[in-house]
Amino acid sequence: MIHEEITDFAAALRPMQALAGLDLGDKTIGVAVSDSMRAVASPLQTIRRRKFTLDAEALLAVLQQRGIGGLILGLPHNMDGSEGPRCQSTRAFARNFSRLWDGPIGFWDERLSTVAAERALLEADTSRRRRAEVIDHVAAAYILQGALDRLAHLSATQVRP
Repeated sequence: MIHEEITDFAAALRPMQALAGLDLGDKTIGVAVSDSMRAVASPLQTIRRRKFTLDAEALLAVLQQRGIGGLILGLPHNMDGSEGPRCQSTRAFARNFSRLWDGPIGFWDERLSTVAAERALLEADTSRRRRAEVIDHVAAAYILQGALDRLAHLSATQVRP
């Protein structure tokens, strides 16, 4: 099921299941995963896009293998907060994928995630070639980590009276 609000997404999650984050591009899908405590996002892999059925098959294999309980898709808002064609494409991917996978799907604003990933890789003195290989799944980790931090904050505020 697709959840527009992170609070609704949080309510749909089962405890102690890892999450996956996606950075959907035109040519690639960056994939990151969390630990089962949902504390840390780690870059996992980049899936080369071919057509939806093949992309979904590769993604479903990752979700099943890792026991993923929820999926966060980076929503590429324009800098002014509006939604353009890339957001529409991401929402269409979510709708199509939700027909194949029954776990909760949520969105996270991904503005500047690729910039942050690029900066981190530059600071780590990563070669240009290596950066090109890993940038998408590193960006997915930034997206997922943002959502994990928000989920942790929501969980902490629910515990307190």
